[in-house]
Amino acid sequence: MKFLIFASYSAEGAKGVLNSGSGSARSQMTEKMISELGGKMESFYYVSNCDAYVTCELPDVAAAAAIALAIKASGMGSITTTVLITPEDVDRATKLTVGYRHPGS
Repeated sequence: MKFLIFASYSAEGAKGVLNSGSGSARSQMTEKMISELGGKMESFYYVSNCDAYVTCELPDVAAAAAIALAIKASGMGSITTTVLITPEDVDRATKLTVGYRHPGS
């Protein structure tokens, strides 16, 4: 499964990056963390507000949840994880029947 992870540093987390002087160290740590969970990091980018976007492949949702829990528990930042859906997944979705009724119908 592919995921987009948005990591937002707390003030203390940003100070840690600033004090270490190494944004590359966070990227390397992130790649190692993902690898240890059986995944592969595809990209790591900082954005203008010094938060980070990571795309990765992980074996399952539990691995993504483990990353989120570890980051949130550290108190050094927050995280939003989004499952990335391939065009082929959408192709399959268009062929499924959904028993949805809108409110009021």
